[in-house]
Amino acid sequence: MSDPATVARFAADLAALRPPAGPLALAVSGGPDSLALLLLAQAAHPGAIEAATVDHGLRPEAAAEAAAVARVCAALGVPHQTLTVALAPGNVQNAARQARYAALAGWMEGRGLAALLTAHHADDQAETLLLRLNRASGVAGLAGVRPTGVVPGTRLPLLRPLLGWRRGDLAALVDQAGLIPAQDPSNTDPRFDRARLRAALATADWLDIPAVARSAAHLADADAALDWAAAREWQDGVSPGALGSYVYRPQAPRAVALRVLARLIAKLDGHEPRGSAVALVFDALVSGQSASIGGLVARPLPEGWSFARAPVRRARRDQA
Repeated sequence: MSDPATVARFAADLAALRPPAGPLALAVSGGPDSLALLLLAQAAHPGAIEAATVDHGLRPEAAAEAAAVARVCAALGVPHQTLTVALAPGNVQNAARQARYAALAGWMEGRGLAALLTAHHADDQAETLLLRLNRASGVAGLAGVRPTGVVPGTRLPLLRPLLGWRRGDLAALVDQAGLIPAQDPSNTDPRFDRARLRAALATADWLDIPAVARSAAHLADADAALDWAAAREWQDGVSPGALGSYVYRPQAPRAVALRVLARLIAKLDGHEPRGSAVALVFDALVSGQSASIGGLVARPLPEGWSFARAPVRRARRDQA
């Protein structure tokens, strides 16, 4: 990287996320976004980063792409490792994501790396918001990807320092460095919703992508406010009942009450419920009707809404 201003901008964006002390891990697929992340991180923190490429085995080109990343890292003096994973049957994209993060987490723990950096950027954020709007997502979904989080299934920090950067600017950095990025064909495959949206956005020059991405950040603030309000509502309105049940005396607006219900259901039933299912329970209780979800029964009572495990039904035995 020869542009000090660009490197300084990245360093400031990363510092704003307060990364923990220690060497940083980079997820580098070989595409233009992750190669730009590699170049920026190496320039801003030389000697303090390591990179990994996950080969899901889904495309014959993947091994060669991982080898190309390894060569770039060697030229930059960045330690690199290729992580090969096997996918479980089912939803391929979801399975690939889970396997990718599991492999990265194992690599980080083995290497003693402090936090994982990924190359999600403003265009990704805008696409995510628009996709979820099209699916009638609630505030939590519309908040999109967050600047900070944890690697799924772990407590390892996950940082996204490029959320304020545009896809085209990152591609230009890679081109200026003389690198040829890998191109994932799924990015232009019309079978995928994101690829179709990306093609549509390419012709929507009236749309302000950074502004859409900032809207997702505002929604993340609203999501945090709802979580805070739900915690207060739980403290003031939820109490233990008989035989492991709970009673909720709702006082808050619907959006807050739905979060309290979701927490109650997860606590009693051991799984995170779908938002649409929680909304059906809420609407039934408001109308004075009982409802069931998972292994629970919710009932309206004079003292509030009761949530309890459903009674276990014993199979009848045929009598001779």
